[in-house]
Amino acid sequence: MVLRRLFLRWLFPAAFVLPLWLFVGWIVFSGGSGWALLWLFVAVPAVFVSQLLLSMVIRARASVRETRAVSWRDLAGLGVWHLVIIALGLFDSRVFFPLLVLSIVGALLLFWSSLAQLWNEARGVVTVLHTTDGTAYIPPAPDRTQHPVAGEVIVVPENRRPD
Repeated sequence: MVLRRLFLRWLFPAAFVLPLWLFVGWIVFSGGSGWALLWLFVAVPAVFVSQLLLSMVIRARASVRETRAVSWRDLAGLGVWHLVIIALGLFDSRVFFPLLVLSIVGALLLFWSSLAQLWNEARGVVTVLHTTDGTAYIPPAPDRTQHPVAGEVIVVPENRRPD
């Protein structure tokens, strides 16, 4: 749970750190290649925008807001995608193109996965809860006929003054 919570905190800073890493990697490893600079002008905004969109879609889910942690699927997908982006920043010509294709496909899959998780939570899929010993159960549906009141109800009548 700690790892998933830390990863949730990393989402928004990653939108700034990963594009910065691509720029620093271009300076350090590329040697100023013109094609790499052209790629950099496309990749930096693309990584920034896609990371921001993914962060917002992930944080929009009720389960993420409730637990303050990403899902394991988010953690695995984003972790691999971030590693691919870091490897791209090394500008190794032997693996650059496969990593570029993998990063684009990964971003699209992550966006689809995040939207699917958001959709499933929003439409009210049956929730399976777990007890402390690991036993799974489906909680009973809330009774919609009664309006439970938590605590006391105090009614203050309005006193009108005669005009």
